[in-house]
Amino acid sequence: MRVLAIDSSGLTATVAIVEDDQTIAEYTTNYKKTHSQTLLPMIDEMVRMVDADLQEIDAIAVAGGPGSFTGLRIGSATAKGLGLALDKPLIHVPTVDAMAYSMYGCEDIICPIMDARRKQVYTGLYSFSHKKNEDGSLYDEPVFQVLRMQMAVPVVELIRHLNVYRRRVTFLGDGVPVYKEMLAEGLKVPYSFAPSFMNRQRAAAVGALGIRYYEVGRYETAAEFRPEYLRKSQAERERAEREKNAVPQVRRMTMEDGAAVAEMEHQLFPDAWSEKSILETLEQTNTICLIAEKAGRTAGYLLAYTAADEAEIARIAVVKELQRQGAARALLGELESVCGSEGIKKILLDVRSGNCAARALYESAGFKEDGIRQRFYENPVEDAILMSRELEINA
Repeated sequence: MRVLAIDSSGLTATVAIVEDDQTIAEYTTNYKKTHSQTLLPMIDEMVRMVDADLQEIDAIAVAGGPGSFTGLRIGSATAKGLGLALDKPLIHVPTVDAMAYSMYGCEDIICPIMDARRKQVYTGLYSFSHKKNEDGSLYDEPVFQVLRMQMAVPVVELIRHLNVYRRRVTFLGDGVPVYKEMLAEGLKVPYSFAPSFMNRQRAAAVGALGIRYYEVGRYETAAEFRPEYLRKSQAERERAEREKNAVPQVRRMTMEDGAAVAEMEHQLFPDAWSEKSILETLEQTNTICLIAEKAGRTAGYLLAYTAADEAEIARIAVVKELQRQGAARALLGELESVCGSEGIKKILLDVRSGNCAARALYESAGFKEDGIRQRFYENPVEDAILMSRELEINA
């Protein structure tokens, strides 16, 4: 079997053509250039030097993460593009698995560490074990063991894990020079660092391990392949922090909000309202329909019907990733304000008996239990707790 192997998950860019029992070619650089500049020219040069025909490869093995977000995207796009063009399957090889596999036969705990910034690393714990052959021969094939799957952890937590194992550890990866002093201060077990010729990513190791994965059916089409980031990008983390700290803003719902509300309905409820039902509700004069927005995103919504001097909440919901960030409370507060301006004296609602978080929210907002409707809800069947709140109407 012959595979093209690609790894651009870290500072090193590396490509190789690997067969079952040999590496045909390997091209590795660890220099101050972006992978978008180097990766395709490296593949082209390697293929040209050995007169290879990419049509003859059986699969493409690619380091699928964790690692640099930009590097992983470049490697993923390159592998997917070649896979689609050549109609070849892709083999997803976890980055740190391949780094550990390059230490073939080592019986220490093998600990690749890639710098994830903020005193965190991408890592995993591995080793090679040996077992006696049943036929009594001297042939000894090391068995690759995954002691802890790849993860993103603080360095201090990694040190704590390693001290528990009480075994010698061999480190490799671009995180070594960054956290060498922290490791020296915290480790209570013997340790060493891999030499320069084996302390970074190697596409040959990605290819060799990829062949093993392929043989047990661990491969996918180019269209299916997705890199594995383990952690959100800095931009995504900053956005999440902004959203968490932003104050929810509530406004009246418009017809243009119908599609977004219908989409949230289908994500949150088994008995979702259709867009048509939502728009029909909006058109009625006896309704109060509100939208909550947080950091420019639609965070949640509330639909209530009015009759005489009462308003009954028919629907209140917040998207899962923005729950417990004040959107529901803001919706209830705005509903109270609208009701007060319209002379409504009482707000009613019902809630699943098992929805403890919602019940606690309503109680903290001044709602009191009035009774129970047995087996009112379906999917699953559950009682409904009836709740209400009396409003103070300013004269």
